[in-house]
Amino acid sequence: MSLNFCTLFNTGYLARGLAMYHSLRKHNPDSHLYVFAFDDPSYEYLRKENLPGLTVISLREFEDEELLRIKPTRTAGEYCWTCTASTIRYAIRTFNLPQCTYLDADMYFYADPKVLLDELGTDSVIITEHRYSPAYDQSEISGKYCVQFVTFNNDDAGMKVLENWRNACIDWCYARVEDGKFGDQKYLDAWTSQFKGVHELRHLGGGLAPWNMQQYRFHSENGTIKGLTLAGGKTFDAVFFHFHGLRLYKDGIVSLTGDAYEMNDTARDLFFFPYVKTLLETERDILKKAPALNPNGRQDTAPKKPMDFLSLLRWYQYDVRQSLSNIGGKQTRNRRKHHHYYFTDSIV
Repeated sequence: MSLNFCTLFNTGYLARGLAMYHSLRKHNPDSHLYVFAFDDPSYEYLRKENLPGLTVISLREFEDEELLRIKPTRTAGEYCWTCTASTIRYAIRTFNLPQCTYLDADMYFYADPKVLLDELGTDSVIITEHRYSPAYDQSEISGKYCVQFVTFNNDDAGMKVLENWRNACIDWCYARVEDGKFGDQKYLDAWTSQFKGVHELRHLGGGLAPWNMQQYRFHSENGTIKGLTLAGGKTFDAVFFHFHGLRLYKDGIVSLTGDAYEMNDTARDLFFFPYVKTLLETERDILKKAPALNPNGRQDTAPKKPMDFLSLLRWYQYDVRQSLSNIGGKQTRNRRKHHHYYFTDSIV
């Protein structure tokens, strides 16, 4: 059975979406990706490209009366969240798919995702945990599970969960915490107790992200990225990484994750830097054909600059002035661990 996936994005995520598509097809050439284009420029570009294993769907085709009714009540981001369940439902119904997996556009594959879907067995739905590192646990706000890789079988059990999720998101899907809800994501917390046939993904290589990478060390082995858990020493193959929070700016600077998360060198060198290179290459390819587009969503100048020796020295002097306990440089090193701004020219 060929694997079917769907995703949604607008022009600002076009480079990310195409990078994800190419990584998926590299590791599973028979896979098919249904792209819901959330603006006309992305739809027209993908339609003209006519890529193998990619079907592009416009908003005019996709949106139904219920979605159009609540659309004015949501921000652009909230509306994307609202539509997640509906994109899966549309793909399954329109193309008569036996199964479909939703993917966030800012993911990238390093191995065949079939190994993840093989876990499904006799169940009908797959959900993936955030697996937060303790210092970054946001389960109370964002939920235990991440809407990044969610699979539904086209059977009674799978469609029951999907219909429930779609209806809940149409009823309420906002970027705030309210009555135990948050966006489209907190609804998933109840699924394992509310429904039968819901499987929590076990493979550690499915769901790598900025909020859990601190738990692992990575290395490359014969073209495969291997992970090692720091607690327990368990090894696994990386299947996908979710590059949430990565931003490219107009002034040639990239923020890998913002300031929120600590990053070790192996994650930076094996995941982040190659991904940035891919986004830049994809952007150049797109702009050759459509120079008016902004495929990496460069809207602003960077709020912070990359650190160099002089800036680190200035911070060290400042930290020591604040407290002599910082004379060993601990505070300055901690600043550097959470400062992930780089000039893109230095990465290329």
